Amino acid sequence: MTDKNICRCPWLDTTKVDYVKYHDEEWGVPVVDDNKMFEYLVLESSQAGLSWYTILKKREGYRKAFANFEVTKVAQYTAVDEQRLVLDASIVRHKGKISATINNAKCFIAIQKEFGSFINYIWGFVDNKVQVSNIKQLSDYPTTSSVSDSLSKDLKKRGFKFVGSTTMYSLLQATGLINDHSNGCKRKQEIMSSYPKLAIAWHQCN
Repeated sequence: MTDKNICRCPWLDTTKVDYVKYHDEEWGVPVVDDNKMFEYLVLESSQAGLSWYTILKKREGYRKAFANFEVTKVAQYTAVDEQRLVLDASIVRHKGKISATINNAKCFIAIQKEFGSFINYIWGFVDNKVQVSNIKQLSDYPTTSSVSDSLSKDLKKRGFKFVGSTTMYSLLQATGLINDHSNGCKRKQEIMSSYPKLAIAWHQCN
């Protein structure tokens, strides 16, 4: 639905129906499932240096290339799989990013074993409460935060690759640990109302 009378985030190109659908149904919705979190980790780390819309258009390609984002299967990929994927035009054919995805799958599993789930690990960085930003206009959007800095630093220490602070901030936004919908966006309050147990107090803005 691209009704121009509906208020949405200022970064959204409302002429792209698939982009609007992503914004309205997924972006900023709290993720509490490891498989979905791994999917976003793969996609966000693949985005580095590119636009998110570019990755969104290739999402189904990534789904097929990386075993429907089943982390245990991706962790078993070999050098042969890596070479095969470098030739796969349905994804970003960047050898370093493909290698990082396989590497990150192994590191992801290590965190699951240590914390019981990756969800337990990553939500710990926000004390299991959604962090809500005060976004009035496009210029208010940050690209990093103290949370993304800490997450990035810890993931790198654990062997992850392509997990810089900017990339991790995008991950936190997309998976709803940080609600960065603008104050006027219809989705901001909808999400907060749908996940009251994860909500924290935030300033109502006129």
